[in-house]
Amino acid sequence: MQKKLTITIDEAVYRGLYRVVGPRRISQFIEAIVRPHVVAEHLDRAYARMASDEARETEAEQWANALAPDVTDEAR
Repeated sequence: MQKKLTITIDEAVYRGLYRVVGPRRISQFIEAIVRPHVVAEHLDRAYARMASDEARETEAEQWANALAPDVTDEAR
């Protein structure tokens, strides 16, 4: 369900949104930017999906382990 929201923004920001995003796409643009910051289940699903990708997790672990010696060197 969608809700209507009235916000106040600087005129220059509005003109930029209108020019770059388009007059009929501003709401969707703002929602796409704000959603990850305010809808926790969206993040939970995304993290669960990433964690289930075994190839990605293996690559991330190798990358993190490769950085560990660099952190140890900086601590000295």
